[in-house]
Amino acid sequence: MVDLPTFTLAVVGAGPRGVGVLERLSANAPELLGDRRFVVHLIDPFPVGPGRVWRYEQSPLLRMNSMPEDVTMYTDDSVRMAGPVAPGPSLIEWARAVRAGTLDHPVPADLRAEFDALASTDFPTRRLQSLYLRWFYEQVLAELPDGIEVVEHASAAVAIDDGPPQRVRLADGSAVTADAVLLTVGHLDARPDPAEHALAAFAERHDLAYYPAGYTADVDYSAVPAGEPVLVRGFGLAFVDLLLLLTEGRGGRFEDLPGGGLRYHPSGAEPVLHVGSRRGVPYHAKTGYRLRGKPLQLPRFFDSYAIEKLCAKPGQLDFRADVWPLIAKELAWAYYTELFTGHPECVRMDFAVFADRFADLDWGTPEMTALVTGAVPADEDRLDLDRLDRPFGGARFESAEEFGKAARKYVEADLARRADQRFSADLGAFMALLSVVGQLPLLLMTDRLSAASQVADMDGWFHGFFSFYASGPPPRRLEELLALADAGLLSFLGADLQVTADESAGVFAASSSSFPDVVRARTLIEARLPAASVPRVHDELLRQMRDAGTLAEETVPDALGDDQPSGRIATRITDSRLLDAAGTPHPRRFAMGVHTSIRSPGAFTRPRTNAIMFRQNDALARELLELAPEL
Repeated sequence: MVDLPTFTLAVVGAGPRGVGVLERLSANAPELLGDRRFVVHLIDPFPVGPGRVWRYEQSPLLRMNSMPEDVTMYTDDSVRMAGPVAPGPSLIEWARAVRAGTLDHPVPADLRAEFDALASTDFPTRRLQSLYLRWFYEQVLAELPDGIEVVEHASAAVAIDDGPPQRVRLADGSAVTADAVLLTVGHLDARPDPAEHALAAFAERHDLAYYPAGYTADVDYSAVPAGEPVLVRGFGLAFVDLLLLLTEGRGGRFEDLPGGGLRYHPSGAEPVLHVGSRRGVPYHAKTGYRLRGKPLQLPRFFDSYAIEKLCAKPGQLDFRADVWPLIAKELAWAYYTELFTGHPECVRMDFAVFADRFADLDWGTPEMTALVTGAVPADEDRLDLDRLDRPFGGARFESAEEFGKAARKYVEADLARRADQRFSADLGAFMALLSVVGQLPLLLMTDRLSAASQVADMDGWFHGFFSFYASGPPPRRLEELLALADAGLLSFLGADLQVTADESAGVFAASSSSFPDVVRARTLIEARLPAASVPRVHDELLRQMRDAGTLAEETVPDALGDDQPSGRIATRITDSRLLDAAGTPHPRRFAMGVHTSIRSPGAFTRPRTNAIMFRQNDALARELLELAPEL
């Protein structure tokens, strides 16, 4: 028997992204593997497939913010990639097949009721998604072609010794020798920044409680006192998780009322949450309807041609001034396409006429405003991106109570709009946002955005706007928020929230631009994920690599051409190769994820959207298969 040359790949991080790359390795192997063995070592202390975020062992209260019809790990013929399409079921298709007995996968008894009742437009628990991701991994294993082998290591990687070959050392004392290493590390946990350090020190001096930014499901909030006021900074998905863990998770109960809405029955173990953020209101609820008009043709105004033309301009680009108008026009195009073709009773112009005029005008010009105003009579049917971004910007109320009434009315209106098919144009704008995110890597590859604009505007403001508009919670979560407000367990702190350490009073103090009142408390919680930060990264492996100079922080040029840090792991955007401290790409070391230079989106996606995640996975898998084994 002839020994075949063997190539060994170590994948550090075996959640959905790592397993997604494994699936693409399997799909491309018949074309590219040749007469070789390809051994893949999957390294992760958490279960392979779900990984840390989607592991089964977490609170059953925590849910996805995606519907099962919008979740898939499988490619389809919409994906423009070099490798072959390998179709498979979405989450809802998989659940139906398992229920029908055409697919086999065990369902734990404590999940059976949810699993059997799951509908395409529900928002399943993360534990149910964990089953799908584990099944997907098992299917990938079962369908591996000859020549590919997989070895699991239920331990954390703690160091990498350079080679060739490379040696990945694990926390359990073992090691993996590898020709290539791929880091699929997801969001980066970070040590507290200077401001958080100062707040923590203040809390220690005054015997207070401070919880810095972190992944909510992994933070121990058991010491948060019942009945006492708690300041919460952040109104996104991390807050939604926190809200449930500190209320229903402490024995409270929500009751569905006959006329709609909810009533909360406290257990007595809940704190009183005072919540604020930059906008002062929670993220928009996910929509509960589908598009009903003409199929959207995306991208339309923010495509590769538009980006190429944009980058032909001299000098560095400014995201707000140069890029955002194209993105805004793309959002408006999808919004008005759905409005005109799905709800013609809401407009007074033929769509073909509107579309021709719209295409010729720049976003934000008086001519564009006049076109929209003339064609769309009702203000509620016009897309106002500034109002969407800052719903309470500049508004001032006499008291916290008055702002609370306005904030409640805002949330109620959002819930009504996201449940009413008449406003399906909102879903059109959402689909355009997904398209824009898929196109942004093309812009990043040009290296034309100024440092300040890339970090503050694209990574900061635009990412926040995307999350606020398109990545919010299931509607029921906002109904629960309102019920908690009715029960006196939640209040709104307002927009432009500022939290200070009041040394004289020895407590935390919160103020905002929305009203003059100041709210004080002995506990402060940062309800958000840490920002990307290679200098403050918590992971032992990444710290070892950073200190050794084999992993570096991404830098981007400012208007003067000087490099400025972004906090992200530096990778070469064209092929995901890891860059060292000197900016040199490693020939056999790669990284993928949201906190790398490529700014990869989530590890699973909507079907039939030419998802960038699939394109990235496929390109990287082909790159790995074409590497020669070390001699």
